[in-house]
Amino acid sequence: MYTQAMDIPSPERDETARGGPRSVREAEYEAEIDAKVARGEFIEAKDWMPEAYRKTLVRQISQHAHSEIVGMLPEGNWITRAPTLKRKAILLAKVQDEGGHGMYLYAAAETLGVARDDLVDALHSGKAKYSSIFNYPTLNWADIGVIGWLVDGAAIMNQIPLCRCSYGPYARAMIRICKEESFHQRQGYDLLLTMMKGTPEQRDLVQDAVNRWWWPALMMFGPHDSASTHSGDSIKWGIKRISNDDLRQKFVDAAVPQARVLGITLPDPALKWNEARGHWDFGPIDWSEFWNVVNGHGQCNRERLADRVQAWEDGAWVREAAMAHAEKQRKRDRLAA
Repeated sequence: MYTQAMDIPSPERDETARGGPRSVREAEYEAEIDAKVARGEFIEAKDWMPEAYRKTLVRQISQHAHSEIVGMLPEGNWITRAPTLKRKAILLAKVQDEGGHGMYLYAAAETLGVARDDLVDALHSGKAKYSSIFNYPTLNWADIGVIGWLVDGAAIMNQIPLCRCSYGPYARAMIRICKEESFHQRQGYDLLLTMMKGTPEQRDLVQDAVNRWWWPALMMFGPHDSASTHSGDSIKWGIKRISNDDLRQKFVDAAVPQARVLGITLPDPALKWNEARGHWDFGPIDWSEFWNVVNGHGQCNRERLADRVQAWEDGAWVREAAMAHAEKQRKRDRLAA
């Protein structure tokens, strides 16, 4: 759900993205790809594609998948502490959805010729990144609602344009993911509405959670366009349709009236309606915090990664059993043939 990581500089950045085609035939292929993108057509897994385009997709889709899987952790530990059976069932469904999103996205990445095990190894070794938002702690039940409202709301802003991504397998996976993310955002907002109708203590919990999650949610859209490493190529190839800053502005414009309905205050004294622009102005983002978290020094970076590695190791017997069953089935099929 979270694609800001594609803007993080990569040591193995493919220079052919800037160097242009290397042969007459490749130039013809690139012209054909450009024409497809201009017509709004999909590029499919078996089509020829520039290596830099393929690498950009692998980076973005795999980091998106990692974010979905790691994103299960901040909410998962609240399943047993949900205040009602209804809320527990909703949270279970939401966390299950996130696991499914990760599987869709890993499958989409595999169509580009990468092995899922290699992608997971890159995550566990710290080589691959995931969204910075999941390195913040969930301190109370209101955090679950704020994650649904703000974090999943920001994710939807990021993801709806991806349904028109030029790479077919990614775009098609995003259609179902966006529908389910819409449910996630609505349940979070409903949870907060319920708490805001409760006791003063409950309302204080909601305001505290909003204060802690508002700025990290704005950081989810990635660096300013001027500092975005891969945005130019991604927009040229039709992978990315809307810039980081434009998406962030759309999110703020949508969140302000929603906050008023909730009865909470967004923690930004600079927040002000700009009649000339027709948008809400907002204060400067602390990018030093963003890069600190992205580079592994957030409040929960080590905890999140350790939990993922442990879950992978604990689940080894399940993967081995599934592989053994598949091999047994293949032998049966060969004998039957």
